[in-house]
This record gives sequence, C-alpha cells and structure tokens, in this order.
Amino acid sequence: MWAFRSPDGGASWTAATRFAAVTSHTVRGQLRTEQLPSAEIDGAGTVFVAWQDCRFRAGCAANDIVLASSADGVTWTRVQRVPIDPASSAADHFIPGLGVDRGTSGASAHLALAYYFYPDATCASGCRLKVGFITSRNAGATWSAPTVLAGPMALADLPNTSDGRMVGDYISTSVSGGAAVPVFAVAKAHAGTTFDEAMYAPFSPLPIH
Repeated sequence: MWAFRSPDGGASWTAATRFAAVTSHTVRGQLRTEQLPSAEIDGAGTVFVAWQDCRFRAGCAANDIVLASSADGVTWTRVQRVPIDPASSAADHFIPGLGVDRGTSGASAHLALAYYFYPDATCASGCRLKVGFITSRNAGATWSAPTVLAGPMALADLPNTSDGRMVGDYISTSVSGGAAVPVFAVAKAHAGTTFDEAMYAPFSPLPIH
C-alpha cells in the first residue's frame, strides 16, 4: 500500500510513501476480489485505510479486514486486524467499504465497516457469500459485535466474467448524524441468462456502537 498527498487541492503531489506490505489469501469459488483499499477521513483530517489481508492467519488460510491510519499521509500506524471473528476462525473476509463520521476525530473517531465474507474460507459445503457490518467508537481500538446484513448468496447467481464471478467492487459506507448507511450488492436466485443483482442498503441508518 502506498499513499501520496496534495497540499494544494491536487495542483501538486508529494512523493509516494509505502506504508504497508500486503499479503492476501486467494478467495475460493473463483470470486473476483483484489486487495482494494477503502479510505475515509475523520473530522481532523486523519486518513483511515482498510483492505483485505491474511497476515494474521496461520498459513494465510483466510483474510481479515485490516486497518491503518495517518494524520499526515507520511507516518502511519501499525496495521491492525479488525476482530470480526477470532484469528483461528474459518471465515474469510474481503472487499471492505469503510465509513468515518467526520463529526468525530482522534481517539474518538467513529468508524463503520461493511464487507463481504464466507463463513467457511474452504467452501467445503459450497461458497455462501454474505455481507457483514461492524463499528468502532474509538478509532478502531475496539469494535462492536459484527452483524450480518445480507446473504447467503450462491455464487451461481453472480455474473461470470473472464476474471471470475463478480459481486463487484460496489460496497461503501457513509456516516452522517452519528449513524451509518452501508450500500452493497446482493444477488438473488435467477433463472436463465438474466441475473437478479442490485444495490441494497438497510431500511434505516445503523447506529455506531
């Protein structure tokens, strides 16, 4: 992961700073995923970046969502694991959509994270894709219990491409008024060649615990 910044609205840019190496588990089921970062800024200008990474898993057997932050784009925190599941669990997490409440900052920054996951990274009983959600009220120091927002989805209901089954990189979380609104793709059972996949959001904003 590299970062570079502009002090003048994009007219000029600093040299890039490498702030993290990336180690990623290949997601089963030929699902198209990459180590795509999701970045947001708090009220004081601190940047938070999340991505999928297997560094905390024995043998790189599955991915966690990990997080790093920086107040200036040059000096970054150590990469930390978002504790959605125990590091010994079988779950695989990928494609994060991070949101930060810009009415908060510093050690009290409120974070909200949506992500896709398999309960079983091996897909031994078939790959069942779900959407999860988790929050933090202290800049990622501790996290709420995770919740499942959607799924399971069968991979056969996702469009197939030359790069594999594609749920899309279409996931994001926005925070306003102290509550979060994640937006994510859901594929429903289909027949024939017409797929039933669309973007969804919770019926009402989700509190940040």
